Amino acid sequence: METRKINNRLPIAWEGIPFVLAGAALATLFFILHLQFLAIALALLTLFAAYFFRDPERNSVDRDRAILTPADGKILAIRTLETGDNRSGDKAIKISIFMSVFNAHINRIPVSGRVSRLAYHPGKFFSANLDKASLHNENNVVTLETDNSRRIILVQIAGLIARRIACWVKTGDYVHTGQRFGLIRFGSRLEIYLPPDTSILVATGEKVKAGQTVLGYLS
Repeated sequence: METRKINNRLPIAWEGIPFVLAGAALATLFFILHLQFLAIALALLTLFAAYFFRDPERNSVDRDRAILTPADGKILAIRTLETGDNRSGDKAIKISIFMSVFNAHINRIPVSGRVSRLAYHPGKFFSANLDKASLHNENNVVTLETDNSRRIILVQIAGLIARRIACWVKTGDYVHTGQRFGLIRFGSRLEIYLPPDTSILVATGEKVKAGQTVLGYLS
């Protein structure tokens, strides 16, 4: 478990610091060299990097049986999977969340439990809002066993621009509701597989916030 990143108190994620520092240094250099156009362009890119990697503090309430949203963004789809031919290997409810470049990209744990498995899969980089991204894009699967022995699966999926998935937890780690566990750079998708008897509260098209919006309740 990468404790420093998970318990971050800086306004931006640690992964964003090299981008911000490099951009600020180059912008300053261009300004000193009287290359104002390049200095302004670099300064704007640096500000965007700081905005993209922002890591807002979230106060998550660990409500009984509640499943919190693991990512900021918009609900692309909610599907009931009637067969085990999916990442969960059983009947499940799959919720897909699209994160645009304007969303905070910190991913958070939806419910307390233990990480039982991690699996990284290389792949393609289709636009994250397309269904084929779910099947073919680079992804990282986090399997979580709750305190009540319910299994929840989180899938971090890289997008068209994103080329880097960061996961800060390891197999065997005990994690808490609302805790940071990773991020995906520059536009991406996160999917969560829930038990089929979960009561879902959100709807397709709804905007959600990681660690705050309740997706539903376990039975």
